[in-house]
Amino acid sequence: MDTDEFASRILNGKEIAQEIRKELKAEVARIRESQPNFQPGLAIVQVGNMEDSNIYIKFKCKAAEEIGMMTHHVKMDRSTTLPQLVNQVEMLNNDPRIHGIIVQLPPDSEHPMDEGVITNAIKASKDVDGLNEFNVAKLARGQLDKCFIACTPNGCLELIKRTGIDIQGKKAVVLGRSKIVGAPMHDLLLWSNATVTMCHSKTKDLPSIVSEADIVVVGIRQPKLVKKEWIKPGAVVIDCGINPIPDATRKNGRRIVGDVDFEGVKEVASFVTPVPGGVGPMTIAMLLKNTVESAKRTMGSGLPQGAWAMRYLPLELKENVPTDIEVSRSQTPKHVAELAQELNLLPEEVDYYGKQKAKISLSILDRLAESPNGKYVVVAGITPTPLGEGKSTTTIGLTQALGAHLKKNVFACVRQPSQGPTFGIKGGAAGGGYSQVIPMEEFNLHLTGDIHAITAANNLLAAAIDARIFHESTQTDKALFNRLVPEKKGTREFSAVQLARLQRLGISKTDPNELTEEEAAKFARLDIDPETITWQRVIDTNDRYLRKITIGQSATEKGLTRETQFDIAVASEIMAILALTTDLKDMRERLGRIVIASDKKGQPVIADDIGIGGALTVLMKDAIKPNLMQNLEGTPVFVHAGPFANIAHGNSSILADKIALKLVGENGFVVTEAGFGADIGMEKFFNIKCRYSGLVPNAVVLVATVRALKMHGGGPIVVAGKPLPKEYCEEHLDLVEKGFCNLKKQIENASFFGVPTVVAINKFVTDTQPELELIEKLAREAGAFDAVICTHWAHGGKGAVGLAESLNKACEQPSNFQFLYDVKLPIEEKIATIAKKIYGADGIELSEEAKKKIETYTAQGFNDLPICMAKTHLSLSHDPTKKGTPTGFTLPIRDVRASVGAGFLYPLVGTMSTMPGLPTRPCFYDIDIDTDTETIFGLF
Repeated sequence: MDTDEFASRILNGKEIAQEIRKELKAEVARIRESQPNFQPGLAIVQVGNMEDSNIYIKFKCKAAEEIGMMTHHVKMDRSTTLPQLVNQVEMLNNDPRIHGIIVQLPPDSEHPMDEGVITNAIKASKDVDGLNEFNVAKLARGQLDKCFIACTPNGCLELIKRTGIDIQGKKAVVLGRSKIVGAPMHDLLLWSNATVTMCHSKTKDLPSIVSEADIVVVGIRQPKLVKKEWIKPGAVVIDCGINPIPDATRKNGRRIVGDVDFEGVKEVASFVTPVPGGVGPMTIAMLLKNTVESAKRTMGSGLPQGAWAMRYLPLELKENVPTDIEVSRSQTPKHVAELAQELNLLPEEVDYYGKQKAKISLSILDRLAESPNGKYVVVAGITPTPLGEGKSTTTIGLTQALGAHLKKNVFACVRQPSQGPTFGIKGGAAGGGYSQVIPMEEFNLHLTGDIHAITAANNLLAAAIDARIFHESTQTDKALFNRLVPEKKGTREFSAVQLARLQRLGISKTDPNELTEEEAAKFARLDIDPETITWQRVIDTNDRYLRKITIGQSATEKGLTRETQFDIAVASEIMAILALTTDLKDMRERLGRIVIASDKKGQPVIADDIGIGGALTVLMKDAIKPNLMQNLEGTPVFVHAGPFANIAHGNSSILADKIALKLVGENGFVVTEAGFGADIGMEKFFNIKCRYSGLVPNAVVLVATVRALKMHGGGPIVVAGKPLPKEYCEEHLDLVEKGFCNLKKQIENASFFGVPTVVAINKFVTDTQPELELIEKLAREAGAFDAVICTHWAHGGKGAVGLAESLNKACEQPSNFQFLYDVKLPIEEKIATIAKKIYGADGIELSEEAKKKIETYTAQGFNDLPICMAKTHLSLSHDPTKKGTPTGFTLPIRDVRASVGAGFLYPLVGTMSTMPGLPTRPCFYDIDIDTDTETIFGLF
């Protein structure tokens, strides 16, 4: 025969593989046009350092990168044990960036390695080598579209198809029964409708059996076993063998041959694969094809672009809604690891605190830096009754509706509650009814310890202040300096925080020995004026007897006593800093610049002057990470930070919002709650939180109730703990209409910021339909984008679907967001702007103390800080008895204080209590635990 004729029958796997890779590259590029973040990811795990494996992995990585695939080569040393390898595979299983995982076999380990355990450790959906028992079983049953097919057999089948032969009805022989080639090749040909015979080393009369085959696939690891005489003329022969044999003409003394005598067989076969250059390149091509397919499955799981594959939790609603704790216990939460995986979090981004909560790394913001933010929504409320109007419940119910019912990516971002009210008068703060954060016990008790970290940091600073005053009062300048900069091994060195203090003092020297006596004294002595100390100790317990205390009464303190007080922990400026910080560096700077007092010359003394800013940051390094939980219907909730809503800004953390906005994606929603009424929490959300975060809100959800409007319309006083007067349990349209003025004013307040408002009318069992419909009508007439009646307390997300749909439309409107004032305006003018525009005051009246403080803060360089008004939440005015929309009043400012670390000034309107007391019958009477089951009772 003509030699050229037979050359055309050689199946060039290298060329065919190149065609496949070219097609894959084009497919990846095409998908990226609509989904720029699409990138298939392949992880290759290697144990040991076998040279053959190194070369093969290098080829795989090069081929993968050429088509736009990300590769992650995990190289483990020979001391790796099987459990360590399985643990590494498990991490890759949970990594959403990785779509395909292979472990290079055999592993080059000093320890025994069960390859079956290894391949089965790989998640079936990422087993692009097709060796997991799940994929093997699916192939054996003919479910080829439900599994990944082993790469070498799949490559062989592709080569067979490229010959043009019709496989159906043909006789096929597979030589070799290995799990990697022979067994899956048999199944693949069988389900391609060939009649298949599998042969192996024990098969008798191999030549006779092979000679009847139209298709021969060989993988038996015996060099040149299959001879020309074995092959039926015109048969297709696929050689999977790789066998080194001696060859003195080669530099390395050997060459690679297959299991087929290529030179002889090519004379009779219609097609035959060479070795090398036949099956090998196809194996890599099929590996890449499987990985791209896996990435496509992840992307296109029948969900909208970017949608999470979320398992929502069904509610079993009862007509008579049980207590909050009973509702919470009736639901079985997802393991937080499942929730983290649904959110596409990477393993290294999640720190688990038990089964129901976790801390989330800030590194997500770097990973998703180029991803667009979702829609940003703040939930606020009208001026409330002392009972509250259900902002938290609405926040959670709305997110349940958006997620479980409208199938949107959605996050709720809420504050962490203080344990003081939990054991005092309130009993819990996780929402209510069928709209709650769960588990309720985890939410209300300790969580992940953030408040304890704040308490530790706050009280370390308080201790440092008094200790410094004590040491300065008992030592000379020289002794003080020598102790602050001690000599170690004959040399003195300033610490980094001390060098920063020198710079603030205008001293450029860095060698302690070069300071003059005057400079050393200036550096060492803070001269804190005890009368100006504003930093208090804190504890997360309601304790009225700590409102005023005397410290330093021990004889060891040498008569240095002073009056001070405890605040509740959430009133600490460190809590406000946690809520407003944007990263760890920013937190370090904010903690360092906390102003704790003035010196005797009237200059501010900051935490870094005491040298403590770094230590405070160390105590807060874990608290800065948002806490991940879930609600009753399984959608995610960030619980992070819980600053006061009067002396602080009353909003959850900027970091939680930022991370959530990246995670939900462009079409998702982040719903956060602002404390107290819109005149307080919403105003501070816009003017303080958004100013520091740089985030632009899309809409306001304004919560209103029939009960509150009746109160504002002249209804009887509402007192917590007492039955509601009958007017609140009967229909009174006149009271609703008169009280609507408060809601109208809050709608107007939102409009000052250029953001559309949707009114959520939180329905109670005592409300009548005419009352609810009247609020709807009046709210729309007053300029609200929409007003929707909601029943999420009784029906969960189902009861807030209408609100969610309306909010979705509102967020499609352009946001013309703007701040209420320019921070560079004088302090007094900024205060007056808020008082006039938001509260409806005629003006402000500054006390002498307030005027003095404004002068001091202006002189100290704090004029440009935003304003955080501290006033009653029970009225738009300063008088809690004035309901509705008070007019004709002047707002009295009795004092102005500074939270310089947090970054705001807070004028005091009236007296603000920062340490609650316990009532006659606190909640703790009802709180107990079943010592057998550890079930907690009494939280509500």
